[in-house]
Amino acid sequence: MVTVQNITKDFGPNRAVDNISFEVTPGTILGFLGPNGAGKSTTMKMLTGFLTPTSGTAIVNGYDIIKDPVEVKKRIGYLPESSPAYPEMTMIEFLHFIADCRGFTDVTERAARLEEVISLCHLDNVRNQTVETLSKGYKQRVGFAQAIFHDPPILILDEPTDGLDPNQKHEVRKIISGMAKDKVIILSTHILEEVDALCNRIIIIHNGHIVIDQTPDEIRKELGPKLDEVFRKLTSPAHTS
Repeated sequence: MVTVQNITKDFGPNRAVDNISFEVTPGTILGFLGPNGAGKSTTMKMLTGFLTPTSGTAIVNGYDIIKDPVEVKKRIGYLPESSPAYPEMTMIEFLHFIADCRGFTDVTERAARLEEVISLCHLDNVRNQTVETLSKGYKQRVGFAQAIFHDPPILILDEPTDGLDPNQKHEVRKIISGMAKDKVIILSTHILEEVDALCNRIIIIHNGHIVIDQTPDEIRKELGPKLDEVFRKLTSPAHTS
C-alpha cells in the first residue's frame, strides 16, 4: 500500500533524505528509527504531502504523492511530532472541525464516530476543555484521535506516545496493535521498548540513508539481542562511514 521510490529531499545545499526506497504492506507496523536529524520526519512529511520531494516519489494506496496529493491525504492519518491543534477550540470543537475536513456530513455517522474515537482515546472527561489547557499527554491523545478519525488505511505517526505516562503509552500501543491487521502503520520513536512492543519490521535511517531494513528477530539474530545496542552500533560513525 506504500511504495517509496528513490525519494530525495534537499534543503539548499543540505541533503536530508538521500535516494531511499522501500515498500510497506498491510498488516505491517514499521518502526522508523534514527538519531535526531537522520531524515525520519522529513520522509514522513513527504509521504503525507507536507513536503515535496526534490526527486523521486511514493505511491500511497495507488496514488502518487506528487500527481494526486489530495487523494493521498484522504487515505492517510497523520500525527506529526508536535501534534498541532487550534488552542482556543475545545477538544470536541476540534474533533468536529476534523469531521468537517474529512467529509462527515451525515449527522448520525458523525456523532457515532465522534463518540467512538473519544472512547477509544479516553478523552471523555476533557471534551469541553480548550486544547491550550490540556496536559501534554492529553494533547497527544487529541492528535492521535484526529489521525484515526476517518479510519484511514494508512497511519503515519511521529512519536505517537511522546508525553504519555506509562499507562497511557500502554493504551495507545494497544490501540495501534488492534488497528494493525488491515492497515499500513509507520511510526517513528526514540523508545526502543516501543519497537519491541509494537513493530514487526524496523527501518533504521542515518544521514538520510537506510542502514537496515529487517524484522526485529532478524536484527537480533544477526547483531545481538538488545535493540538499544544494535541501534547505537548501526548509527555510530564507524558503522555508517
